[in-house]
Amino acid sequence: MDRLEVLQACVESNDADALILTFMPDIRWLTGFSGSNALVVYTKGRSYFVTDGRYATQSRDEVEAGEIHVAPGSLMRHTADQKMLEGSNRVIVQAEYLTLSRLEEYKNVLPDVSFVPVSGILNASVAVKSKRERELIADSQRITDEVFDHLLGFVKPGMSEQDIAAEIVYQHLRRGASAMSFDPIVASGPNSALPHARPTQRVLQQGDMVVIDMGCFKNGYASDMTRTLAIGEPGEEARTVYQVVLDAQSKALEAASPNLTSKELDSAARSIIEDAGYGSFFSHSLGHGVGLQIHEWPSVSWKAEYPLQAGMIITIEPGIYIPDQFGVRIEDMIQLTETGCDNLTGSTKQLVVI
Repeated sequence: MDRLEVLQACVESNDADALILTFMPDIRWLTGFSGSNALVVYTKGRSYFVTDGRYATQSRDEVEAGEIHVAPGSLMRHTADQKMLEGSNRVIVQAEYLTLSRLEEYKNVLPDVSFVPVSGILNASVAVKSKRERELIADSQRITDEVFDHLLGFVKPGMSEQDIAAEIVYQHLRRGASAMSFDPIVASGPNSALPHARPTQRVLQQGDMVVIDMGCFKNGYASDMTRTLAIGEPGEEARTVYQVVLDAQSKALEAASPNLTSKELDSAARSIIEDAGYGSFFSHSLGHGVGLQIHEWPSVSWKAEYPLQAGMIITIEPGIYIPDQFGVRIEDMIQLTETGCDNLTGSTKQLVVI
């Protein structure tokens, strides 16, 4: 099924006449457009791409699907003026991404149309990556692996978390990344027990565990990886916890396949951590989808039973966080295959002591 056929199936399954996409990552997935303002109108087998004057040239160069329109003002007013939705009574809009104020604008411009908010319109389709998408994500991950290799010779006691975070950003950009996919996490000592800690001026000390979570965008697609280092000998409990997290991740990687639900895959890792007595210290989901966004559907979580499919690219990132002491997280990106998974992450997972 090509991507326009996905839209048609969505329209039909919701007993609608047309569909409007407003979420820019979904518009990029459909059309290839990398700008910041556009909408896509799909109706009666036709696709219209509407943007503003800033992107007149860019849209001609990038847009692969749809009749291109450059609006002189409001994109929705142009849509109405050009009668793109003429004869459409029920029009699907993206419930998660269309603001109330924008929905009111749509209703004012087209008062005879019933706009139907629907959640997750393209989630399942976007989650299954094409061969080209896999190549682009693997290229982003290659940069992140290279940066981690650089860090192994860069990080040393006496540096601050912010020193390392700045180096992470610099090294990604100089290797060809267009941006970071999120602000890097560098969390040392007791800060490493905070799953989403922000880098501070805390100085790395002997005995610290250091959680480094980083990723970048290149050609629109994201990478994501976490590794945990030790500054000097970390101690027996830290080594034990590290091994439990590594075992949990290994179990999930072994189990990962389209035969599981997201909840079942989460359980494969969580059960290892629970059996070791650390279940209450694993406070987040096992992973998430990655692509044009750093966090995409599906969530690989005990809270959701999404069916996993071959072609999905997801993270596997178990962690244990002992308050006021230390934390450990290990994260890889994988692509599910018909029989299991391929790991897109190449960095060592053995505990590196600096």
